[in-house]
Amino acid sequence: MRGLFGVVGLLLTLAIIGVLAKKQMGALTTVAPPAGFASAPAGATVQQQSQLIQQQVKQSVEAQMQQARPMPDEK
Repeated sequence: MRGLFGVVGLLLTLAIIGVLAKKQMGALTTVAPPAGFASAPAGATVQQQSQLIQQQVKQSVEAQMQQARPMPDEK
């Protein structure tokens, strides 16, 4: 009886892992860009989407670096 519960528990664990792995693999093919960023053209690969996001982040960081830092008030 104890062995039967062990086998059933193992099969249940494997089923849960299989479902989670399938969801994760499905998520890799449909990457949504973060909020605030333009979306990639339809049919773009994950690599193209990644490159677009990287370019947008780089441009955003460079724009922030160009802004003057507020100076603290002297007392």
